[in-house]
Amino acid sequence: MTESADLIVSRGPEDAPLLAAVHLEAFHAPWDTAAFDSLLGQAGVFAIRAPDGFILCRVVLDEAEILTLAVRPSARRAGLGARLTQAAAEFAARAGAERLFLEVAEDNEAARALYARLGFIQTGRRRNYYEKSDASRVDALLLELAWPERLPSR
Repeated sequence: MTESADLIVSRGPEDAPLLAAVHLEAFHAPWDTAAFDSLLGQAGVFAIRAPDGFILCRVVLDEAEILTLAVRPSARRAGLGARLTQAAAEFAARAGAERLFLEVAEDNEAARALYARLGFIQTGRRRNYYEKSDASRVDALLLELAWPERLPSR
């Protein structure tokens, strides 16, 4: 991972309460501490965190998946999401992943713009996948980044 003083890699459940607190600020249906504790206890799962956000990923063989990316609302649009995603892609590549994929809500324009800037392409769709705070549903778009030809750079 490209060095950055404020990015910390976590591979254990000791960070679960911190990740849950940030997730609570970032999402209307946040994951709790137990969920993060369980995920961080699984093989191949890692988080890269900063004071105002984190990315949680899983690497299995030659694939990596972004499980969640959370940035506190007060810290959005300052490049942290991009830095976390790039750091996770680099970490996953060193762990043997050849592609990185994720799901994003179709109506999450900010996240879709971020992933497009980083080189992700849409590879699929899951109809009515996410439930919104008003109980309506929105599709999930499946996005993928393949490397080494498109490895993110800072």
